[in-house]
Amino acid sequence: MNHTMKLTSNPFERIAKGKKVIEVRLFDDKRKKIKLGDNITFFELPTLKKTIKTEVIGLSRFNDFKTLFEIFGTNPFGHPKDMLVDEQVQRMMEVYSKEDEKKFGVLGIHIKLIS
Repeated sequence: MNHTMKLTSNPFERIAKGKKVIEVRLFDDKRKKIKLGDNITFFELPTLKKTIKTEVIGLSRFNDFKTLFEIFGTNPFGHPKDMLVDEQVQRMMEVYSKEDEKKFGVLGIHIKLIS
C-alpha cells in the first residue's frame, strides 16, 4: 500500500539526503493503516511538487514523544548530536497538541529511501 504525507522543507531534505530515517507522527487513524513493507510518498510543502518515495522498514509505538526521543536519540531524525530531548519534543509540540499526543500516542516510522 502507498501512503502520502506532507513535510516542510527541512525534514524533507533530511530524508532526501538519507540523514532522517525515522518519521514521527501521531498514531492516529491514518497512521494505524501503515504496515511493514508499505511505501510512503512524501510531498514537500508548500508547493507539493517535489516528492520522495520511501519504504516502511519498521514501526515503533510510544505513549509520548519524549520516550521516543529518549530511546532513539538524535541521529535517526537527522538532528544535531547536541540537541536535547526537550528540544526535540518542543519541535513536535509546535505541530501537535499535548491533548492529541495523549489521545493517540506517537509512532516512529522507520523508513528507507527508494527514490
